[in-house]
Amino acid sequence: MVAQLSNNTYEPKTQEIAQELLGATQQKKQSLFGKIQDQMRLDDKILDWAMSNPGLRVQLFHFIDCLPALRSKPEIATHLQEYLTAEEVELPDSLKKLLNFANPDSVAGKMAATTVAPAVETLAQKYIAGADIPQIIKTLERLRKDKLGFTVDLLGEAVITETEAESYLNSYLELMEKLSAAAQRWSTVPLIDEADGKAIPRVQVSVKLTAFYSQFDPLDAKGSEAKVSDRIRTLLRRAKEVGAAVHFDMEQYAYKDLTLSILKNLLMEEEFRDRTDIGVTVQAYLRDSPKDLEGIIEWAKLRGYPVTVRLVKGAYWDQETIKAMQNDWLQPVFNDKAATDANYEKLTQLMLENHAYIYSAIGSHNVRSQAKAIAIAETLKVPQRAFEMQVLYGMGDQLAKQLAAKGYRVRMYCPYGELLPGMSYLIRRLLENTANSSFIRQSSEQRPLEELLAPPVGDNDSTIHQTWKPVFPNAADSDYADAIIRDRALAALETVRSQLGKTYLPLINGKSENTETFVDSVNPAKPTEIVGKIGLANIEQAEKAIAAAKAAFPSWKKTPVSRRAAVLRKAAELLEQRRHELCGWMVFEVGKALSQCDAEVSEAIDFCRFYAAEMERLDEGYIYDTAGESDRYSYQPRGISLVISPWNFPLAIPVGMTVASLVTGNCTLFKPAETSAIIGAKIAEILVEAGVPDGVFQFIPSKGSTVGAHLVKHPDVQMITFTGSQEVGCWIYAEAAILRPGQKHLKRVVAEMGGKNAIIVDESADLDQAVAGVVYSAFGYTGQKCSACSRVVVLEPVYDVFVSRLVEAVRSLNVGDPADPSTFVGPVIDHNAQTKIKEYIEIGKQEAEMAIALDTPDTGYFVGPTVFVNVSPTAKIAQEEIFGPVLAVMKASNFDEAMDIANGTNYALTGGLYSRTPSHIQQAKADFEVGNLYINRGITGAIVSRQPFGGFKLSGVGSKAGGPDYLLQFLEPRTITENIQRQGFAPIQGVD
Repeated sequence: MVAQLSNNTYEPKTQEIAQELLGATQQKKQSLFGKIQDQMRLDDKILDWAMSNPGLRVQLFHFIDCLPALRSKPEIATHLQEYLTAEEVELPDSLKKLLNFANPDSVAGKMAATTVAPAVETLAQKYIAGADIPQIIKTLERLRKDKLGFTVDLLGEAVITETEAESYLNSYLELMEKLSAAAQRWSTVPLIDEADGKAIPRVQVSVKLTAFYSQFDPLDAKGSEAKVSDRIRTLLRRAKEVGAAVHFDMEQYAYKDLTLSILKNLLMEEEFRDRTDIGVTVQAYLRDSPKDLEGIIEWAKLRGYPVTVRLVKGAYWDQETIKAMQNDWLQPVFNDKAATDANYEKLTQLMLENHAYIYSAIGSHNVRSQAKAIAIAETLKVPQRAFEMQVLYGMGDQLAKQLAAKGYRVRMYCPYGELLPGMSYLIRRLLENTANSSFIRQSSEQRPLEELLAPPVGDNDSTIHQTWKPVFPNAADSDYADAIIRDRALAALETVRSQLGKTYLPLINGKSENTETFVDSVNPAKPTEIVGKIGLANIEQAEKAIAAAKAAFPSWKKTPVSRRAAVLRKAAELLEQRRHELCGWMVFEVGKALSQCDAEVSEAIDFCRFYAAEMERLDEGYIYDTAGESDRYSYQPRGISLVISPWNFPLAIPVGMTVASLVTGNCTLFKPAETSAIIGAKIAEILVEAGVPDGVFQFIPSKGSTVGAHLVKHPDVQMITFTGSQEVGCWIYAEAAILRPGQKHLKRVVAEMGGKNAIIVDESADLDQAVAGVVYSAFGYTGQKCSACSRVVVLEPVYDVFVSRLVEAVRSLNVGDPADPSTFVGPVIDHNAQTKIKEYIEIGKQEAEMAIALDTPDTGYFVGPTVFVNVSPTAKIAQEEIFGPVLAVMKASNFDEAMDIANGTNYALTGGLYSRTPSHIQQAKADFEVGNLYINRGITGAIVSRQPFGGFKLSGVGSKAGGPDYLLQFLEPRTITENIQRQGFAPIQGVD
């Protein structure tokens, strides 16, 4: 390791080099930024417009994102007009004239499409080096004439099927072979083909590690590593045979640690340990990038052979920041652009000071960043092989030529491929070019040299959470990309496994009650494995519970709301403390995959905290006083509340219903589903520990047909909150309406009863998003969510390609024991459910065409994900709730027909739309008959406060869980009016 020098040591030389480079590039630059606007071509003007108007920038980029999916000039004209005439857009005069047409099919409409579409394509060609291999070879040969090296990247962001993963590998094998064949004809360019007397591979490709396995998941670290490594070995062996170098790009933060771990392990294998033609990437905008780089250097020392480290600033800032905000996670990227720039320079110095162990590839378009690297390299006399500069094709062409002219090896990062898969790449480049903080933009605006080249000084500690506050701070899900958290979760599974087989009893008036009847709760993935024994309460014990609730009610009713809310907040703390353990119980008792269990714990925590805050708000009441009169509006609890919960969300739903009842002052009887009663017992443990008094909360596992029915009919029960099947929900609703002897009230019923939920995919949809979203929504927790997608309505123009990709995505799913972190689809809940679902599959075979049905393990209550296509909207499998992994795909000729099909059932719970057509989105918002509508995302996983959950029609009755109206159902409103005049006198506000 070279002795470290002070950062200030390099500053004079940095300034000298930077000023020379910047002066030369600004003089020679003939880019869109340097031209007079009226002389620009339309493709040049697009970026100029985007920089001048933030509203136009957003809408214009949305249109560009959508453009490759549009199939005709009228479609292009329609979308152009819909996007760019939005209220927030201030249009330049030339665009106003272009969009001034009444009919997209008119001559003027087609003219607009003919003008704009080629301009966008030309814009894309600035950043995409070719559509196919012959084109990319021509581009590379042109670059070599300018003494510029290259690395080639195959465009495409999402690999969602194993077929696509195999294709990705094969495409790179073909690319390397053809580029290497072409390279045989190329004459040697010493600047880029040789260094320190040794040859450098002429061909280099850049790959995304996660694209080699469609089910890549940090939670399944070992499984993902095994699958990915097999394919990477094939890639590296072929690369060696044809003489190509391979560089591994870095993608989203969630994949970073596992990506580095896999590469470190693989490159320590004897076959690959001595390879020096392989590279990894570090992103300087990540707060933990110094630790990552230090780890790579120490690993490289141990390995004994250098690898290339490409240093970039990072291309996913917006995505990473939004993800952190949505998940209530720490922001992994620096919030301050200057902090990233400063970190970049520190990492550059660290890399070059360790040139004996790693090769440095400095990837930046910031003249100062490159100048700083040169200053360090020259001062330290870094060998030529250990240092090169890199720029993106179309982003730093002039800078690259200037650097090459000064004798530095420069490599151009060259993406190639069709426009459609390359659109997300293009959008990132446009965002980078037009961002206020972009060096390219600032340089084009002729900012003063001292400002452009000043040493960056940033605030490393600032975060987005300091300036942005959510309306309600939701609990953060576990980030399984963190190995520590992942290991804790997996260890908790083994802890729970060691506790299987215990007995759980009813809790009545604060004491466990022995029972005559017990049932086994079994693991649906292994029915011979007993999770625990449940003691079932009888009617006599149910009566005892009601008597205890009646006795406890007067005191609980008078308990201050602040104390009741404190109990809920304590319960939330206990839920968080026991998060991983509770996940383990859900895995074993109801067969739910770990990642989905974790989100359920978060939801339960959110219910506790949200309802505590909501009750404190409601407790303030309303004041409607007038002169001489006090008019107050307040709430009081109803009395005894019965909660009947389902098994499919065995923690979140019962916690939500129960704590809502408790915090509003009601004494609560909790009857869990028999198949998830152990998790119910865990809820009881937590509530008791949180401080719920005896008699106020009681845990009554029991037979629904006997004790459950008795409680529903009981004259002392004032309220019933139910989640489950339509059949049982309607029975409860009918029975609750009957006035029993001695009953002095009408019972309030809140019932959520399922859905037959549809997702519409229109012709403008991003099919990467749509396929992934449908698969997750349909087969997450084996389709056993009331919000699950059981129907997908696809518009005719994209029907065939959607179905093809959907089938392959389903084929790629892992079916098995949910205790295995690789599993996405586990078992259904029990034998009865398995039998019912299989019966519907047989019906489906008669009604439609079965496109795929996955095989399942021999033991356990498994049903493989099944997809039927060409389904009639009136078919049984398209109308009746199956509650399992069965998806019906239907075709619609136009969007109105798709809406009619989606609305054509008795349910109205959740629905979804994948579309990039603004008018379709607006139509769905207005006319899609669902309680929860999700646009361009999956339709499951509602989040408390952010997405209150519940439907209408036969999907249920009552207000939305997790919303501002939910607690009102558990309360009786009261108005108290008092005449405060005495002998005609009363104080009048504002009068002395």
